[in-house]
This record gives sequence, C-alpha cells and structure tokens, in this order.
Amino acid sequence: MSRTLGVSRRGFYAHHSRPPSARSVADEALGDRIAKIHKASKETYGAPRIHTELADKGVSVGRSLLSAL
Repeated sequence: MSRTLGVSRRGFYAHHSRPPSARSVADEALGDRIAKIHKASKETYGAPRIHTELADKGVSVGRSLLSAL
C-alpha cells in the first residue's frame, strides 16, 4: 500500500497511529449536523436552505464547504 501511495512504510504506519486532527473532528461533527437537518427536512433541503438553518443556529460555514461534505 505504501508503494502505491508513494510514501515510506514508516510514514504510512505513523499516519495511521496518529489521532484525528481537530479539523477532521470538526468536519465530521458538521457533517452529522448537516445530515440531521437534511433528514429532518424529509431530504428536501439543499445547500442553500441547510446553510440558512446553520446560520440561524449560529454556525458560521461557507456554502462551498457544505457542498464538499
């Protein structure tokens, strides 16, 4: 696998043993919130409405990030 990714074996295993970064944890939490809003809307809300609902709840996030998650 390390050869396929073009990294050293030591670097490959070191990456897997590290805890997740604060950014990845925050992105996962945001993804969960987005999924809950989407499900609560009976899967009718898209990025603009989800963005508005998050803003109403005080969560500052760009619409481009919503599309990426």
